[in-house]
Amino acid sequence: MSTTTSATCEGIPLPIVKLNRWVLLIGIVTAIITQQPIVTTALFFIILSAVVFGKNGSLIFIIGSRIFAKQNANAAIEDPRLMRFNNSIAAILLGGAQIAFLAGVPLTGWILSGVVAVAATVALSGFCFGCFLFYQFNLQRFKLFGKQQAKN
Repeated sequence: MSTTTSATCEGIPLPIVKLNRWVLLIGIVTAIITQQPIVTTALFFIILSAVVFGKNGSLIFIIGSRIFAKQNANAAIEDPRLMRFNNSIAAILLGGAQIAFLAGVPLTGWILSGVVAVAATVALSGFCFGCFLFYQFNLQRFKLFGKQQAKN
């Protein structure tokens, strides 16, 4: 899913991708330990901004670009569509968690948040479930609509 071209292309450097995963994991674990749903609310808005505005609206991308400036220059990159897809899944789950917290069913909120943390952990370990879903989605779209539609 990621390539080894330089970060000067339009991709997302892998150090920033990993930072995104670590922020989600640490944030959600902190929220669960402290039982503070407001942390997941903050994560939701941070990720939602990245989904809506892309890397230019991503607080994690902006900070990661500065922190990892030297590493990003020669880092492998990830397709920004893949990052947006993964962040969309996280935003949907964290948004659902916010609804659950507001509806008075915190266990459901913690479970939805926990799914994001588990996915981030698994991705940090080497298997990106969102990447798998992205690949399957595009494969099925290609099978249904043909090559021209799959390029969009």
